[in-house]
Amino acid sequence: MRPIWLAVPLLNTAQQLLLKRSAEEAARTHGEWLFQILSSPWFFAAIAAEIACFAIWMTVLSQLDISKAFPLSAISYVFVMAVAWLAFGEPVSVLQLAGSGLILIGIWCIATAVPSH
Repeated sequence: MRPIWLAVPLLNTAQQLLLKRSAEEAARTHGEWLFQILSSPWFFAAIAAEIACFAIWMTVLSQLDISKAFPLSAISYVFVMAVAWLAFGEPVSVLQLAGSGLILIGIWCIATAVPSH
């Protein structure tokens, strides 16, 4: 796996973090939330992260079979949970940790599988 491929789930995670910050700011304005979101630097940073992610994703798709490339995006679930815990203090249960482990095992199985023809 090339390091650039890891940018896809990292940018997806960054986008979720930025959107969360934008939504939190907008929630404080009670009625002007749309204006708040559309004037938020967090929101525009999230859009920039999505555009960058799209460009990298197109590169990944040009280099990998989609059956191997798409599961890579599932790492985002694990990253988002970790960032939610670290940045927002959201609780993480044992079941969530177990699920994250299963996701990582599944990604590893798909990524290392040898095609049978």
